Amino acid sequence: MKIAITGGTGFIGRRLIASCIEMDDHVRVLSRKTREDAALPDSVELYSGDLVTNAESLVSFVDGVDVLFHCAGELRDESKMEALHVGGTERLLSAAEGRINHWVQLSSVGVYGPKRDGVVTEESAYNPVGVYEITKAKSDDLVVDAAERGSMSCAILRPSIVYGADMPNASLYQMISMIRKHVFFFLGKPGSSANYIHVDNVVDALLKCVVVSKRKVSIYNLSDNRTLEEFVHIIAHSINKNPPKMRIPEGFARMVARIMRVVPQWPLTTSRIDAMTNRAIYSSDKIMSELGYSHRVTMEEGLTSLTLI
Repeated sequence: MKIAITGGTGFIGRRLIASCIEMDDHVRVLSRKTREDAALPDSVELYSGDLVTNAESLVSFVDGVDVLFHCAGELRDESKMEALHVGGTERLLSAAEGRINHWVQLSSVGVYGPKRDGVVTEESAYNPVGVYEITKAKSDDLVVDAAERGSMSCAILRPSIVYGADMPNASLYQMISMIRKHVFFFLGKPGSSANYIHVDNVVDALLKCVVVSKRKVSIYNLSDNRTLEEFVHIIAHSINKNPPKMRIPEGFARMVARIMRVVPQWPLTTSRIDAMTNRAIYSSDKIMSELGYSHRVTMEEGLTSLTLI
């Protein structure tokens, strides 16, 4: 197959490229980088271009493609998110109309908003809050609208927190460090959720999404849900440490966070407390039942490999 990938030089994109090459797909990547800077395999066809400013190059990039993986995203600079996630998707859709068969979109469970409890499925309502989440939701809507108009079929994959070697999110490394130093503690009652998914599993799920169903639009959530206690125990076991047992009442922690919010880089923030007391579960039942997906990398294997870095 002819495969086109945006975001191919990123954390997930590089692994997706490698998997496509293993399957003997013809891969083309859109990037502002030179081939040398992008460090792409020789077999990958590099298209120089930019989703934000260079619309002309997009037509040749998508022309004749069987499947387009739209994985480009801005994680840090909020000022660039609207232009890339929304404007860039609009330009890419315009270029792709009538030229591709199937679009696979890498999104995020963040589009559902900050869920505190319950099971979140693909039928759950949107309620994005942050700039990243809001712009990703807009991007998803643009793709769905185009598919429903008949431009192509599409599948949207929404993973939870993606982890693995070279991950851009440092919070998990910080947690591992705290457990190693015996300074990690739990907040509130037991049973909070740890919603993570290994990067290799995300790539597997993206490739599963290549299957074109009779529906024009397919949306799938992806997460390997564990309780926070189970998650921390796996990390502690992998680094030969006793699992932490200290637990602080949630109310007390929130009071401290409010008082100390004026202190620069104070680690105990309201958002961190929210994350550590969240009980929402993101169900992967749909992608498992419809596409035959299963977690190739278990949580135990993924976290153990991460602690060895």
